[in-house]
Parts: sequence; C-alpha cells; structure tokens
Amino acid sequence: MVEVVGVRFKQAGKVYFFAPGNLKLTTSDYVIVETVRGIEFAKVAISNRTVDEEDVVLPLKQVIREADEKDKLTVQENKVQAQEAYDTCEKKIKEHKLDMNLVEVEYTFDRNKVIFYFTADGRVDFRNLVKDLASVFRTRIELRQIGVRDEAKMLGGIGPCGRMLCCSTFLGDFEPVSIKMAKDQNLSLNPAKISGLCGRLMCCLKYENDDYEEAKRVLPDLGERISTSLGDGKVVGLNMLERVVQIEFKDQENALEYSLQELIDEGVLETNGAE
Repeated sequence: MVEVVGVRFKQAGKVYFFAPGNLKLTTSDYVIVETVRGIEFAKVAISNRTVDEEDVVLPLKQVIREADEKDKLTVQENKVQAQEAYDTCEKKIKEHKLDMNLVEVEYTFDRNKVIFYFTADGRVDFRNLVKDLASVFRTRIELRQIGVRDEAKMLGGIGPCGRMLCCSTFLGDFEPVSIKMAKDQNLSLNPAKISGLCGRLMCCLKYENDDYEEAKRVLPDLGERISTSLGDGKVVGLNMLERVVQIEFKDQENALEYSLQELIDEGVLETNGAE
C-alpha cells in the first residue's frame, strides 16, 4: 500500500496522484507540485488515502508544499498576463494569415512556459508564429492543437438540458460515446438532438448506458411473442429504466403492463441474471 493525494490543475481536469509526505491535506487545500511542465499550482481533489501500488504509477512525485496566499496571488497575476498574451497572439495570427482559432492561453505557475491552445481543420505551419511570440514574451512557447471536445471543455457553456456543460464542470476524462448508446436508449437519431455544443455525441449518453444494457439483457425484445397466464401476447412497449413491459393480447382492447418481477413470477422470464 502507498499513501497518495489526488490533485487537479483545472476545475474539471484529470486527477493526478502525488505523495503527500508529512502533509495532511483536505479537498479545500491548494498545493504546489512539480510536473513535467515545471512547478504547478493545484487544488486537492482527493485527500490523503492509501491505495494499492498497482493502482498508481510509481514512483510518485512528492507534493512540494501547501500553497499560501502569495501563491494564489501569483495564479491571479498569471491569468491577467495570459489574457494579454491571448490578445497579442490573436494579432500575430492575423498578421501571419494562419487558418487557426485561438482558444485559450495558459502560463505555467513558475512562468517558465506559456501555452497557446488552438483548433484548426488541418495541420498548421506555425513556426514563424512561434518565433514571433518568443521574441515578444521571451520565454518558452508551446502551441498545442486541441480537438473540439477539449475546446468546449475550456470555453464552457450551457447544454440543451439547460445546465452548464458536464465537461467544463466535473468530467475529468472524456469517455467513448457511440451512436449505439442512443439507439439502445430509444432516442431520436437526429444529430441536432443528441450532439453537444462541440458537435460530437453528448457525453451524458454514457451515464445510463450500463443500466440500459442490463435492461436489454433481462427484458424481452420489442415485437417478441411471449406466453403469460392470459395467453400469448406480443411485446409492444418497453420502459427500460423501470423494467416494465407492455404486452398486447388479441382479446384485450389495450396493452397490459407487466413488471419484470411479474414476468419472472409467471415463469415467462428466467431469474438468472435478472434484477
């Protein structure tokens, strides 16, 4: 077992593990850590705990120290400088007539590097732009091309549900989402209705997918003919989340609803694997 603490560098960023040393940290604390990018400021997302060595990549880097008010002031100053760098970079992009869209600019905590995030339809030759920016900022320059999902995560916004985007508020990683998930949930396959602001399939299609897959496994298929105590009937409706089946009978005016448990009790469905 090894003691770790999890930190995030951005509000909805990925959680990275560090060795806390003698520090006892809570989720309200901020820390200074060393990363491949240099010295960074981060918020504690997971307080001290012990985990199996197989669950983390060893050796872990140690938290340098707990952040103080001076460090927080430095972060605010970096944000102001990043906005100034954003304005400067946009002007330089226009001067060089490059087909790229600047999304965000970020200074590392120690200001040893400034990172420019951008989107573009294809590859962009920005070598002259980098030289230009280096002469202005006199520090290490990195231009990083990102995808549309990362762009939405950085910019934020309000989704079709009326809430702030999941990716910009709490999702640390993007999970694979497929059109099959929308089909399994009986959703409209209209791209406008199942796509997020990024133009890709909505991340929330993943949330209930496991439950729908389990429901499909234990419930009969739509259109399947089954025998009940009332006779043979045809499945005409399914409520996957509530595990309710609508069955149509010849001598019944309206379809009748059966719960999963009722179908099991009648011997229509096997109990093996059913909830």
